[in-house]
Amino acid sequence: MKILEILKKEAIVADLKARNKKGVLEELIVPVAAIAGIDQEKLVKVLLERERLGSTGIGSGIGIPHGKLKELQELVIGFGLSRKGVDFESIDGQPAHIFFVLMTPENSTGLHLKLLARISRILKNEPFRERLLKAADSTEVFDIIMEVDEEF
Repeated sequence: MKILEILKKEAIVADLKARNKKGVLEELIVPVAAIAGIDQEKLVKVLLERERLGSTGIGSGIGIPHGKLKELQELVIGFGLSRKGVDFESIDGQPAHIFFVLMTPENSTGLHLKLLARISRILKNEPFRERLLKAADSTEVFDIIMEVDEEF
């Protein structure tokens, strides 16, 4: 499964303004909620509940917040870049700059795990992360992801 089969360009926030974890989640979820047709507050609540189980800040400047919701009909992904970085309670203690947010229907565990694994795999590529951080706008982010998505 390719990331761009699910990630829509309008779900990319190329310059997150939030300075804390809750703010980043709220900002990331705006386009995702619009695409999914689900209330933003409900999605943020699901993500915050998941964060209470353990941070989705996986280190190397990356956060992959994710959650499940029975009202969702299909998997929805968003992407965001924080130029300054945000304390996302990452395992390495470093600020997070690159975010993928995943919202999945409650009954789609296999799909959810496959996509999380794919995103984690491509984000291990340091030159890819560096290119994302230098991207000027959502179109450039989309193009960079497309290029790497084809390679993996």
